[in-house]
Amino acid sequence: MKNSSKSAGNSAVYYGMYILSMLIFGTNGYLVAHISVESSQIVLVRTFLGGLILTVLVLLRGGFDRSTVREEFRFLVPGGVALGLNWVALFTAYRLLNVSLATLIYYAGPMLVLLFSPVLFREKLTKIKCAAIVLVAVGLVCITGSIAAAGFSISGLMTAVAAALFYASLIVFNKRIEKTSGLQTAAIELDIAFIVVLIYVMLTAGFPHPQRTDLPYLLVIGLVNTGLAYLLYFSGLQKLPAQSVAMISYVDPVSALLFSAVLLGETMSPTQIVGAVLIIGGAILGEIKKRKP
Repeated sequence: MKNSSKSAGNSAVYYGMYILSMLIFGTNGYLVAHISVESSQIVLVRTFLGGLILTVLVLLRGGFDRSTVREEFRFLVPGGVALGLNWVALFTAYRLLNVSLATLIYYAGPMLVLLFSPVLFREKLTKIKCAAIVLVAVGLVCITGSIAAAGFSISGLMTAVAAALFYASLIVFNKRIEKTSGLQTAAIELDIAFIVVLIYVMLTAGFPHPQRTDLPYLLVIGLVNTGLAYLLYFSGLQKLPAQSVAMISYVDPVSALLFSAVLLGETMSPTQIVGAVLIIGGAILGEIKKRKP
């Protein structure tokens, strides 16, 4: 009885860690809205601080497994590139569009992976997965159609679509990584993302010159929303069932919508609300696996 109660207690801790990481990720849009520097410059600070924290943590735990990292480096590098460009596009979409709509379009990324999974991973598309893809597609039509009709930024829409494509690419590359641990993968990809974003910033916006009011938000998004959140994320990820992880992941977009409504005063039209329900509902449906008899 003691062992079972202890196991249940540990499980609750890991669930708490994972859910807390999702809630922290959901505040990204709020923080970005309060920082005056360019989106790419925010990502530069985020990848630097987050990568530094996770790299130090890996080194304290015994360092990187060189053999597995060398073997899977061909997936880690493009994964890091996709991660950096993904955040640059998403944070830009937050400003050109708004947090709510950019988040919804962004979370169509996993559905793109699901759609092409027969080609990419030789996985069959079940009836449930096909229904999920249709729901997300209809939800996207509702969102994008309302954006065009309401006169929102078309460039913001395209940037959000680009973020979704980079997100899908990140998922594809990370699914190829099987031997490198989650924590080491995160540290390496954040470090690579920092290098990519550093080059991008040097060629475009230049180094950031934040105002005093920016500093608390930059530190929070780098130390808490990246370093701490990823530590909680991977600590829970490695101990929870895959099905639970997939379902709980949607706490992130739902909390992002709630935070943007409560903290930023963003509102959505009835059509956009229908689109939100279809996208998030379809995404969750796509994670449901048919039980074997």
